[in-house]
Amino acid sequence: MTASIISVMFTAVISQNIVLSQYQGICPFLGVSKKMSSAAGMGFAVIFVMAIASLFCWPIYNYILLPLGIDYLYTMAFILVIASLVQLLEMILKRFSPTLYSALGVYLPLITTNCAILGTANSAIVFNSYNFVYTFAASVATGVGFLLAIVLLAGVRLKTDKADIPKCFKGFPITLVAAAIMAMAFAGFSGILA
Repeated sequence: MTASIISVMFTAVISQNIVLSQYQGICPFLGVSKKMSSAAGMGFAVIFVMAIASLFCWPIYNYILLPLGIDYLYTMAFILVIASLVQLLEMILKRFSPTLYSALGVYLPLITTNCAILGTANSAIVFNSYNFVYTFAASVATGVGFLLAIVLLAGVRLKTDKADIPKCFKGFPITLVAAAIMAMAFAGFSGILA
């Protein structure tokens, strides 16, 4: 069991990275990766919301929606849980870390509609039918994968802002090129674990 949980987690972080392999959560990935501090803050916020969302969504799906035969409402139920968690996170950050709250700006409420969070819940709970422990492990690992990707891109963007590159590539175009190269590098890990 431990080996298979490690396999699920490695897959979620590296070979099936939510941003670089599945292309979910691109908006905050590109928008918040300008500074290392805001990228790390967003990454930890996503880990928190993904982990807590899985703790709430799994029992709702398995103990309420499935037994009542209304499992087709899972998307609506998951979005409601995620939106509530993001509101809670927003209030906590506003109270205890106003600088991070202002650095994340509009991207913090956008976690509610971040398809990476909803996609992780859908994938782990509904499509893969993971048990509670696997769902939690996959959600945390997917959040760690998001954190890894956004922090790596923030580091690359810090270097490219100071680099001597052609004017037509400055800014957003070089960011897209860097993200594409990162995606190719992470694709090299697919196939290590089935």
